[in-house]
Amino acid sequence: MATGADVGVDGMDGGSGHGRTITTRIPARLDRLPWSRWHWTIVIGLGTVWILDGLEVTVVGNIASRLSEPGSGLAISASQVTGTAAALYVAGACFGALFWGRLTDRHGRKKLFMITLVVYLAATALTSISFAPWWFFVFRFLTGFGIGGEYAAINSAIDELIPSYYRGRVDLIINGSFWVGAVGGSLLSIVALNTDFLAKDVGWRLTFALGVVLGLVILLVRRNVPESPRWLLIHGREREAEEIVSSIERQVEAEKGEPLPEPESELVIHQRSGVSFREIARTVFHDYRRRAVLGFSLFVGQAFLYNAITFGFGVILTTFFDVPTGDTGYYFAVIAVGNFLGPLLLGKLFDTVGRKVMISSTYLGSGLLLFVTAWLFGQGVLTAGTLTACWCAVLFLASAGASSAYLTVSEIFPMETRAMSIAFFYALGTAAGGISGPLLFADLTGTGKVGDTVLAFQIGAGLMCAAGLVAALCAVKAERRSLEDIATPLAATPPGGTAKAPA
Repeated sequence: MATGADVGVDGMDGGSGHGRTITTRIPARLDRLPWSRWHWTIVIGLGTVWILDGLEVTVVGNIASRLSEPGSGLAISASQVTGTAAALYVAGACFGALFWGRLTDRHGRKKLFMITLVVYLAATALTSISFAPWWFFVFRFLTGFGIGGEYAAINSAIDELIPSYYRGRVDLIINGSFWVGAVGGSLLSIVALNTDFLAKDVGWRLTFALGVVLGLVILLVRRNVPESPRWLLIHGREREAEEIVSSIERQVEAEKGEPLPEPESELVIHQRSGVSFREIARTVFHDYRRRAVLGFSLFVGQAFLYNAITFGFGVILTTFFDVPTGDTGYYFAVIAVGNFLGPLLLGKLFDTVGRKVMISSTYLGSGLLLFVTAWLFGQGVLTAGTLTACWCAVLFLASAGASSAYLTVSEIFPMETRAMSIAFFYALGTAAGGISGPLLFADLTGTGKVGDTVLAFQIGAGLMCAAGLVAALCAVKAERRSLEDIATPLAATPPGGTAKAPA
């Protein structure tokens, strides 16, 4: 097993940890680890927050009608909940991703994924005691602000801690677990809003309180998740990185009962304290501009496809198929299950068949299926049940594709820019989906005309197919490769040099 002698140091600068050049095998040591109980701790501690996000978003949509009723304890309209509050949540997520993403690259993954979860928990708890619309709006914004930071900090940490052989499937399943929360949110709302059990002004508050309780459990588990050794190496803290990796290796060897194989590669790093916005922008949009186009395409494509279906699904069911408003939640639960099964069942293929083939095929496949669904809907041959089945088929592929968008932008840029890159593309996709998407699709699905709804489906399908074609041309073959091989860290380049994007 590799030991402390694994790190060699040149150019000592008095112990400041910066300006030194080190040779290390720590990234290779992390990537050659077999799957173990320790890795499950990472998944539970970091990944389960997306379940809370799914629960949060779904619950708010489902309780809108209850909040607007007399006796709810909050003088607010349903349109304010699904309109103003939802827009503020989206805006908070966008600002939070960019704000916390920058700090994550500067101050470390662990510090920020602890802080952002605390922000989320505090904002959710304060939402539960809302007594006026302005209070509800403020803390919906701050809840989104915390969630946006979670995406940057957690996707960075997960990709840097999970072995390269498993990175694709783990990242997809974790991001897809949002839909587990969506199913839970739908079912929880049915119980919490039943006035036979809970008063009107109590049930909706308890749904938020439950999110806080679950978040506190995650926070306790998350305390055991270490800082990213890769981040520590670059920031002059190689001794801490060595201690963490050695501890992980001892745990894995004890569990497996056999010594670990020797790591196969080493990395030379010139340590530094941070990078400027100018350097981040130049790296992402100049040195890696082909990959930036890929990230932009993937996020916008999935954002519009999802809004073409999910934003107006309730209106479509009630308008064209006379489904009672109170029953649309059951259809949504079915759609949510299809969404989670996509990443769960297809995730492994992103590590075996490969990124380029799977990303392009899930995007193109879901887009083509939505075109077929639009045609069938326009012909009037679908029922509420068969339309939902079509949506499930579309979203089974689309969910795997959408999750791969987060995976892609978290692994194809240099480590020093990783969190900020995730934040930028997440904010871009969230803004497209949460602002321009609803504005466009609300007008189309709200007219009650079949042709307008068909057009909404076709727009989402077209952008998804376009993103699939971009992926076929530009996607990076990142499967089973180390992060440092996919995108050379800026710190690994000669002082004053720039990273060169590999093909």
